[in-house]
Amino acid sequence: MYKSIIRPILFRFDPEKIHHFTFGSIRFLHQIPGVPALLNAIYEVKDPRLEREVFGLRFKNPVGLAAGLDKDAKLYKELSNLGFGFIEIGTLTPKGQEGNPKKRLFRLKADSALINRMGFNNGGVIEAVERLKKNKGVLIGGNIGKNKLTPNEAATQDYEICFEALYDYVDYFVVNVSSPNTPNLRALQDKEPLTELLQTLQNRNQTKPKQKPILLKIAPDLTNEQLLDIIDIVRDTKIAGVIATNTTISRDGLVSENKKETGGLSGKPLTQRSTEVIRFLSEKSNKAFPIIGVGGIHSAEDAIEKLEAGASLIQLYTGFIYEGPGLIKAINKKILAGK
Repeated sequence: MYKSIIRPILFRFDPEKIHHFTFGSIRFLHQIPGVPALLNAIYEVKDPRLEREVFGLRFKNPVGLAAGLDKDAKLYKELSNLGFGFIEIGTLTPKGQEGNPKKRLFRLKADSALINRMGFNNGGVIEAVERLKKNKGVLIGGNIGKNKLTPNEAATQDYEICFEALYDYVDYFVVNVSSPNTPNLRALQDKEPLTELLQTLQNRNQTKPKQKPILLKIAPDLTNEQLLDIIDIVRDTKIAGVIATNTTISRDGLVSENKKETGGLSGKPLTQRSTEVIRFLSEKSNKAFPIIGVGGIHSAEDAIEKLEAGASLIQLYTGFIYEGPGLIKAINKKILAGK
C-alpha cells in the first residue's frame, strides 16, 4: 500500500515539507489508542535469532534507522514501533542552527535517490537531551558534529560538548566528520586531526563509570589508502567501530534531471560503493572491529549483501523513504529465512 498509494501522494510535494508533514502524521496516529500496538504488531518481527550483541550492546534486531531523519530526537519512540532495532538521532551540534538555505533536499526519482545539503540543521544538543530524558527502552545512538561557524581548529571542543551533554541519554556515539554539507568538515577525516579528535573523546570516555561505544562515520569517497588509515586510527584510538558510509559527492551514472544539485547523494546509486567499503574494511582489518553498514539498502537482498560483506548491523534512510516501513520487516524475515 505504501509504494502504490501513499508514496505517490507524498512524492508530489516538496521533500522537506513532506518530511515535517509525515512526522506530524506519525505523531498524531500514535496518540490514537491502540495504534502504537497495531503498528508494532504489523511491522516488528520478534525472534531471538535476530538479536545481536555488538560493542557490548544488545540489539533486538540488526536493522536501525540512520541519522538524519530524526535529527532532534522528536520521534524516536514512534519510529521504533515500525520495527527498527535501534534509532540513531542527529547530527546534533552544541548550538542550534538553521542549516543551509532552502531548497536543500531533492528527490532523484529516476535514480531512487536523494541529494541533500541540509547542513546539520538542528535545535541544538540541549533540546534533544530534554526529549531523550523521556526515553523508555529504545536503543539510541547519538550522532554528533560541529557547528558551521566553528573553525576546524576548535572543532574538538564542539564534539566534547555534545559528548558530555548526551552521555547519560544515548547508548552509543557516532562522530560525524564525513558530511559534505558543512564547509571543511571532511578535512577532519585526515589522519592527524581525526586521531586527535577521537583520542580526546576516548580520554573523556575513560573517565566515566561506564564507557559508551564511540563509532566513526566515514565517507564513501575515501581512497583505499585513506581507508587503511581509518583502520589504523580505529586500532590506535580503540574506538568501538565504524559506520560505512555517509552520502557521496559522486554523480556517476545518474540519469535524473536534477543530478547536478550540490550536496550528498544517498540511495540506490550508493549501494555498490558502500558495500565495497564495508568489505574492504572488514577484510583488511581481519574483522578487528564492528561495522554498521548503511548506503543504498532498498531491498532485503541489499541488506544481506551488506551483512555478508562484513557489517554487524545495518541502517536505513533513503531506502526507508522510497520503500516504506515494510522494508524493515522484509529484511528481518530474510535474515531469519537464512538461519
